[in-house]
Formats: sequence, structure tokens, C-alpha cells
Amino acid sequence: MSRARGGRRSVDYGTFWPGYVDVLSTLLLVFTFLLSIFMLAQYFVSQESSGKDVALRRLNQQIAELTSLLSLAQAKSKKSADQIAALTATLETVKSDNARLSGLASDEAAKAVAATTRITTLEGDLGKQKEISNEALAKVDLLNQQLLSLRRQIAALNEALEASEKRDQDSQVRIKELGSRLNAALARQVQELQRYRSDFFGRLRELLKGRKDIRVEGDRFVFQSEVLFPSGSADISVEGLAAMDELARAIVELQKSIPPEIDWALQVDGHTDVRPISSSIFPSNWHLSTARAISVVRYLISRGVPAERLIAAGHGEFNPLDPGTSEEALRRNRRIELKLTNR
Repeated sequence: MSRARGGRRSVDYGTFWPGYVDVLSTLLLVFTFLLSIFMLAQYFVSQESSGKDVALRRLNQQIAELTSLLSLAQAKSKKSADQIAALTATLETVKSDNARLSGLASDEAAKAVAATTRITTLEGDLGKQKEISNEALAKVDLLNQQLLSLRRQIAALNEALEASEKRDQDSQVRIKELGSRLNAALARQVQELQRYRSDFFGRLRELLKGRKDIRVEGDRFVFQSEVLFPSGSADISVEGLAAMDELARAIVELQKSIPPEIDWALQVDGHTDVRPISSSIFPSNWHLSTARAISVVRYLISRGVPAERLIAAGHGEFNPLDPGTSEEALRRNRRIELKLTNR
């Protein structure tokens, strides 16, 4: 080789190149090997790290489970402690009761003796009750027999009652028929009595005509009290006796024409005005009006009118014809009324 310029020696690269290549190849192989070792180490480290994570998760899970179990254990421990405390309190109570019962044992023994005595007494009473029960059973049997007899009697009475009810129904039918007949007969009697009343009033009008103080009010023949009685008296005056004689003759004549099946009566009613009376003979208007009605009845009986056909009643001042207080109204209310009626 030629020398280099400037006095340098030229290098022969052809000589060093194969060695340089070998060195580079060796270095490359070493690098590749180291890289492979590093990658392999990284793989194992990665695997080991992954295994540690799994193990860590398992440990965390186990720790959580242990924590839960620890909480349960603590709860059970607290519950057990509470139960122990309760059992301890119960034990103390039992000990106290045991001591009290021990003290009461002697009393119970005395009570047991008393109970035994009471049982003996009750057994004696029970024996007596059994005897009484036997007697009661005998009485019950007797009562059952009597009850059976009564039931038979009741059955017989029911039969008799049914027969009586049937007869009663028949009687009711007959009574209804008789009632209808009686009502019809009474209606006929009332009609006939009305006819006789008309004849009686007509005869009285004829006998007492011209007397303004004697009049007819509806179905009643009315005498003013002044016609028959002095003021405040129940004794018939002379003028009143003459009027009563005419009345008695009319009644006696009427009686002859009334058939005996008509049960008639002449009702005599005494009335006063509202002015009160008070005397030793008549303490009130009731007494005066009643006494006047009785006087009329007694005089008619003395003149031949049958007593059983006469009725006397006093009304005092309580049935006025005129509610006024004038002298004319008071005079109209002082009266004797005659009414022919049936009993």
C-alpha cells in the first residue's frame, strides 16, 4: 500500500473487517441473548406479579369474610353476654325464691295438714251428699212419673179443648145470628118506642097546651123549675102538683099501650143554674138538682106510675142549655127534663 498524504500511514481495513464483523455479530448475539433473557425475566416477573394480584384479591376476600365472621362472632358474643347476664339475674331470683320457698315450706306443711283435715271433712260431707242424691233420684223418678201422667192429662185436655173450640165456633155462629136478631128486635123496639114517645109528647102537649114555661127540647120534655118548685126548695108547689097530675095520667095511659116486651123507662133529670147554693139541707147544686128529680119521681109513683119505670138523676149546673149569664139564660137552665127511653 502507498503511504497517506501528510505523512500518515494508511490503514488496511480489509484486514480488520472480518474481525469487526465478528465482533459486531458477537455483540448482536449477546444483545439478542440479553434481550431474550430480559424479556424472559419480564415474563416471569409479569407472571409472578399477576399471581400476586390474584393472591392479593383472595387475601382481601378472605379478610372480608373473616371480618364478617368476626362481626357475627362479636354479635354472638354480645348476645351470649346478655344471656349470661339474664341467666345470672334469673339465678339470683331463683336463689331468692328458693330461700323464700324454704321459709314457706313449714307453712305449707301446716297447710297440708289442714288440707288433709278438710279433705276428711269433705269426704264425710260427700257421703252425706250421696245419700241425699239417692233420695233426690228417687224423687226425680217420682216426678217423671207424675210428669208423664200430667202430659197424658194435658193431651186429654187438648182433645177436649179442640172439641170445645169446635162447639164454641158453632156457638159463635149461633150467637152472631141471635145478635143480628136481637139488634133487629132492638131496632124495632126503638122505632116503636119513638112512636110511643111521639104519642106521649103529643098527649102532654095537649094536656099542658098554652104553658110557655113547659116546652119540648129535642127528645126531652122540659119543665122550668119555677113551674114545679119554689126558689131553693125541692118541695113541689101546688101549681106544680097539678102539672104532675097531668103528667102522671099521661104516663099511666101510655103504659097501657106499650107492649110488655119493650123495656122502657122515664128518666127525670134535675138541673140548676151556675149560682151556688149552700144551706144545711142542700150543700151544693148537686144536692138540690138530685133532690128535685127524686121529688118528681116519688110523686109520680104516688100517682100510679110503676117505680121500676122511673129514673132520677141530678146534674147540678154542669149541663146548661144556655151558656150566658143573663137572668133569662139562668132561668132557662133551671129545669126538670123528662125523657122516655129504653133501658
